[in-house]
Amino acid sequence: MGFALCGVCGVEESARAAEYDAWIAAGKHGSMEYLARNAEVRKRPELLLPGARSVIVVGDLYRARQVVGGESGGGLPEVQSASQPTPLPPPSGRGSGRAVVPGRIARYAQGRDYHKVMKKRLHELCDALAAEYPRAGFRAFVDTAPVMERELALRAGLGWIGKHTLLIHPRLGSYMLLGGVMTTLKISDAAAKVEPDHCGTCTRCIDACPTQAITPYSVDARRCISYLTIERRGEIEESLQSQMGEWIFGCDVCQEVCPHNSVRPAGIDVGAAHEAYAPAREMLDAIAVLRWTEEDRRRELAGTAMTRAKLEMLKRNALIVVGNAAVDAETRGAVRAAVLGVIEDVATSAELVAMARRVLERLR
Repeated sequence: MGFALCGVCGVEESARAAEYDAWIAAGKHGSMEYLARNAEVRKRPELLLPGARSVIVVGDLYRARQVVGGESGGGLPEVQSASQPTPLPPPSGRGSGRAVVPGRIARYAQGRDYHKVMKKRLHELCDALAAEYPRAGFRAFVDTAPVMERELALRAGLGWIGKHTLLIHPRLGSYMLLGGVMTTLKISDAAAKVEPDHCGTCTRCIDACPTQAITPYSVDARRCISYLTIERRGEIEESLQSQMGEWIFGCDVCQEVCPHNSVRPAGIDVGAAHEAYAPAREMLDAIAVLRWTEEDRRRELAGTAMTRAKLEMLKRNALIVVGNAAVDAETRGAVRAAVLGVIEDVATSAELVAMARRVLERLR
């Protein structure tokens, strides 16, 4: 089916149930109430499909690691520091007389919507298995069911869970999407080898997180840029806004600094990203987003995972990006006009108007 990785595990109760309960009790899930509401199903996979006995877990690679010539010296290669993020390409308007303020997009969201891309192939897998085993039950999942995908992937031998809480494969890294098929079939998992933790004493992801959202093997969603730009409705704390930098949808910092995502020498198979995730765009122009209508949002983001963010959220994120940007006099005028447009729009909420006024004050 074209997945980068595949493994099988049983449906035993989660070994991390107490850890999960403590995370919820501490409020680290933020406003994602569904994580608390479906906690029991998440901890007991068999509740998702009556009679379930096995889970087929897959990983889809959305970004391949770079390979360079030469031999490895045996250690982990150097990666960019937190103060040197992956550079954006020149904005399309630069040099054309149009002012642009780049807003960065997390890599997983740059191509086609992974929910649709993975679900289609998983349904094909279910159909093929159902034809072979008509009495068995199957249920596919990709972020659409209360499942602890990372723990299942760990038990299926697809990698280990890193200090940034993402699954890391020793060869492919962590730029991976997870999904799978739960089934009533009993499939042998004898070949599954649990990958040991290779994070060691490394703390790059913790040190690099712009909002200090990461502690070892735990993320406080209330401070995570991905949560703030995609999940959180309403206003974002001012103390966090200045730390969010250029991110308009998601964040990749903890993965960018991870040694297991760094360049590898030739001769090591690092796998190929699925073609569906070839970047359609690596940035949004924050000035343009401030001017968007709902029709613009639907047209510009059609077919991507970015449709999850509502128009008001995207404009809020764009205000944060332009407020953080170092802009020249010409661009400042375009930003000011776009921010004034937000303030004058009768459909803008009082919260967003207040935020836009603060950005306007900073521009002055």
